[in-house]
Amino acid sequence: MSLSIPELAEVTAFNRVYLALFFTVVAVFYTGRVLLLQRCLGQGLVFPGTAFCASWWNHMAFRLFRAAIWLLCLARLYVPGVDVALGLFAPLQGVPVLLTGAVLLTLGFAMTLLVHFSLGQGWRSGIDPGGPARLQVSGWYCYSRNPMFLSIALAQLGFFLALPSVFALVCLLLGLYTLQRQVRAEEQHLAAVFADDYARYAARVPRWL
Repeated sequence: MSLSIPELAEVTAFNRVYLALFFTVVAVFYTGRVLLLQRCLGQGLVFPGTAFCASWWNHMAFRLFRAAIWLLCLARLYVPGVDVALGLFAPLQGVPVLLTGAVLLTLGFAMTLLVHFSLGQGWRSGIDPGGPARLQVSGWYCYSRNPMFLSIALAQLGFFLALPSVFALVCLLLGLYTLQRQVRAEEQHLAAVFADDYARYAARVPRWL
């Protein structure tokens, strides 16, 4: 049975509110989480790297696009006409696609939280020059060497489907490219710190899934 225009309009309105709420929650959670852990541990947890190095550029790109996406989603609540400037993909503006996007976005964030809390106080953002203290090979890391980044990639795909547009596609492609660059940088660091242990781990567990 075909979906009526009112149903599509309702889902579009839901997505508009949901995306604004979702990215606000994400921003508040990570800011609060970093501040809380830094206060408890008495040390920094965010390591973008030396200015203009590959890892630094990765961090700057993530920060820029996270801020742009958040502000855009907030703007869409009050100025629906903003969507016209995003380059919407008309064939993808359907209920199944929009709802699938919202589900994947939520699932990706939920998986990210599970991995995040499984690391406890050992979580770091970026490459800690003095760590990590041990190689993480259990839990989620039995199935993927990068479960956190895999979850983020899933959320990025969800965002594109929830707001199928040129803007979201650019965010998706640059996001995946940046994730790949960061993964390689972190793997090089782990290989240097843990040598043979990391080589054996990498031979046993795939980079992604």
